[in-house]
This record gives sequence, C-alpha cells and structure tokens, in this order.
Amino acid sequence: MSAPRFRPLVQCGEGRPGGALPLTGGPLWFTHVERLERAMPPRILPATDLPADWREALTAPRPAIAGLRLDRPRIMGILNVTPDSFSDGGVHGDFTAARQGALAMVAAGADMIDIGGESTRPGSSAIGEAEEIARALPVIEALSQETRTPISIDTRKATVAAAALDAGAALVNDVSAFAYDAALAPLCAARGVPVCVMHSKGDPKTMQDDPRYDDVLLDVYDALEERIALLVSAGIPRSAILADPGIGFGKTHEHNLTLLRSIGLFHGLGCAILLGVSRKGFIGRFGREKRAEARAPGSIAVGLAGLAQGVQVLRVHDVAETAQAVRLWQAVHFGAEEIADA
Repeated sequence: MSAPRFRPLVQCGEGRPGGALPLTGGPLWFTHVERLERAMPPRILPATDLPADWREALTAPRPAIAGLRLDRPRIMGILNVTPDSFSDGGVHGDFTAARQGALAMVAAGADMIDIGGESTRPGSSAIGEAEEIARALPVIEALSQETRTPISIDTRKATVAAAALDAGAALVNDVSAFAYDAALAPLCAARGVPVCVMHSKGDPKTMQDDPRYDDVLLDVYDALEERIALLVSAGIPRSAILADPGIGFGKTHEHNLTLLRSIGLFHGLGCAILLGVSRKGFIGRFGREKRAEARAPGSIAVGLAGLAQGVQVLRVHDVAETAQAVRLWQAVHFGAEEIADA
C-alpha cells in the first residue's frame, strides 16, 4: 500500500484563525487537509495531524527561481518559434516577429519568457537538434542583450539546452520530465540552473491516444515525485525545481479537470508549481470556443483558480490579459498595496 498524500484545503482572507498554517510561506493558509490514499476514501483531517515532513513541504517558503522571488504570482510568457504549435504556430516563426513578440510580452508584464523551437503539441514529431537550435538561439541571444527578464528554453535535448544557456537562457523547461535525454539533467546540474519538470504520458505523437490512469491525481503526483528525486540525486537542488502537472499532456479532458481541482496536492513535492493551461483543448471544449487564439478568458479563469490553490507560476500566451487579471485578483484578496510594485 502506498503512503498517504495530503492536499491542503487552501483559504485566504481576514478570518484566518490563529492556528492556521501558511501555504508555502505566503498569504494563503489552511487549517485542514484532505488525506488521499489509493483504494481508500478521502478523509478530511486537521492540519495539526500532518506528518512532520508533509508539514514542512507544505509550509516552507519557496526560494527564488531564476532570480524571481515567488512571494507573488509570476507570469511566464510563451514564445513558440515554430511553424506548427497548436495555438500560434508560425506567428513568431521568423526572428523579427519573435523578437517583437517577446519584447511586447515583457512590456505587458511577463516575468519570464519561455522559448521553444520544437512543437510538442499532441501528434507532433521530433525535429533535429540543429533545426531546433537554429530556430531558438537567435531570439535568445537578442533578448538576453535587450532585456533583463529571465529566459527559459523549452527543450528535451541537452545539446539544445547547452546552446541556449550559452546564449543567455536561465532555466530549462523539459516536457519529458528529463526522461527524453539522459544528458540533460547532468548538464543542468553542472551549469547550476533551475529547471521545470513536467509530467507527460508517452511521447507527443501518441500521448493523446486513449491515456489511462489508475488514479490520475496520485499517479501524476507519484511520477513527478520520482522524477524530482532523480533530479535531486543528479545534483539539482529541490529549491531550483518547478513542478508542472502537465495539463493536456497525455490526459483526457476529465483527467485535466481532476488535476486542476486538486492541484494544491503538488505543494507536497516541496517545489514551486507551474501551471500551463493556456488555450488548451479542454478550455475550448468546456468554454465552447473552437478558435485557440480566442481562449484567453477561459485560460485566465483556470489560471486564477490555480492561484487560489497557491500555484506560483502561470505559463500563458495572453500575457497582457493575464497580468491584468492577476493584478485584480491580488487586489481583491490582499489589497491594492500588494500590487504596487507589480
């Protein structure tokens, strides 16, 4: 039988009781947790019943990532320099458009820019390293000279990551959870750079072919826990790891909703959480919008629901709209002074 997991039942507001525990050291708090165990019904317990290791994981402040303090929500802007990404393929396909798009995101409030030269949308195929580097590197080089905003390289390949880091990237975001290329984790450890580890099931070409889980929430949690342990053993500190449950990567629409309802569970990993839902298919289905580029309202709604459970980073296409929504979310919950420096 697997060990129990504990999901904090997150709250905010002025009614915080004296014994409430702070969620990851921030303004959100919890007094109770949901105990989750395979083949057992969930149980609600007082937070005082938490095992010591879980209490520490859920309450410890998350250190800065790539120079960004995580004391307020952060926005990662998506820049796909590819011809075939699911929602914006080709929009930033040439250098000029990519550079202008990235600078516009920075001006609109992006705290980080995530640049990807290979599409990993459902049904996509891998491309060669040289082609991926040729797409991403010129943009990274230019942006690292023109802005101090941290740059993330979205890649599964050590050769691509090394070139991107040399060009000025500050974080490596791997949708394969560092399982695609065995050389990537040691590279990141040697360079001392933070990483984002994302859960996916299968490779992009086949991941949406009838994905199945025994318990999607616990299966994804356990898989991420295993991958994070391997990264830590490779020399990457837990404090330098973002965890992403991989919404839409080897999941049905119902799987996605289950993960989103209980995303607070992933604080138990002891890492900051990144949530990437922007323009994805389940938003199109439940939001009744076939056009990916018109899914900003639904993407923002889901993102704010994630913030309410303590998610620290939102990965989005629509930066200006998301930044405005986040500022209002902060103002409503925590007061206008909380967004003075945003």
